[in-house]
Amino acid sequence: MTYQNTSEQFPAGATDPGTNIAALPLSIARGVLRFVGSFFGGIWTSMMKAAEASSRVHQVEALQAKSDEELARMGIKRDMIAHHVFRDLFYA
Repeated sequence: MTYQNTSEQFPAGATDPGTNIAALPLSIARGVLRFVGSFFGGIWTSMMKAAEASSRVHQVEALQAKSDEELARMGIKRDMIAHHVFRDLFYA
């Protein structure tokens, strides 16, 4: 019997003869681990950003508590405190 094309060789629902059924659970496990890893990686990134933001807020509060003379010695104007603290994040 001669087959005209590949769709006739493999009936619907049949697996490709090159597919290793035994490797399927391992493939699924890898996908699940990749998903779980990216999920917890996202949580870790969010926590690190929150910690950094908290640190910067404390730095702003500490500079706002200083007198104008102390700020002048540091070369910072009171209205530029936020710019000074977040200078590495944006350009203004």
